[in-house]
Amino acid sequence: MPEASTLALFVAAALVLLIVPGPSVLYIVTRSIEGGRTAGFVSVLGVQTGAMVHIAFATLGLSAILASSAVAFSIVKWLGAAYLVWLGLRRIFGPDEAENEVAVEPARLSRVFSQGVIVNTLNPKTALFFLAFLPQFVDPARGAAWIQILLLGAIFVTLALCSDGLYALLSGTAGGWLRRRMKGASFRRGQRLASGGILIALGAVAAISGKD
Repeated sequence: MPEASTLALFVAAALVLLIVPGPSVLYIVTRSIEGGRTAGFVSVLGVQTGAMVHIAFATLGLSAILASSAVAFSIVKWLGAAYLVWLGLRRIFGPDEAENEVAVEPARLSRVFSQGVIVNTLNPKTALFFLAFLPQFVDPARGAAWIQILLLGAIFVTLALCSDGLYALLSGTAGGWLRRRMKGASFRRGQRLASGGILIALGAVAAISGKD
């Protein structure tokens, strides 16, 4: 199992990343405004179900890499750190993404859930993120890698359920005000700077502290 300090660092990094809204959060916010808090909470469950699919694949894939070669796993960690830095730079200096403008129409709760699953499951950026993020906190010397990856993934999803649920609650209550706020140019600029800086810092720390 990961050390307590590693788990604390993971929780802190995950919380900061989750607080800064991305496309999935904007989907949840839009659903909450359009359909109320119930629709928002259902969309949260759908999105995090999709996240669990990615975590399952990451657990299988990363465990297979480690089983085949510890050196290969170290290479994956270094590539993951580099990817996080690149993602942060692209986030800061890139233009606003069109996917941030989420438009949805009224739908049944079952459809809201299924769309949330699809939004996250079919997003290749989510898969790449987990493949880059989770290995930075895995220490093969501390036990089975797949157990560590699965544990970290479960913690991430639990935190995401709480943070996304809060977004659903607030946006379902605040409605139009929050939606206008989320679409403001200054808000999007601050969002890019915050999330980009976090990703760069995480990748840099992983690269500096990497010893294997």
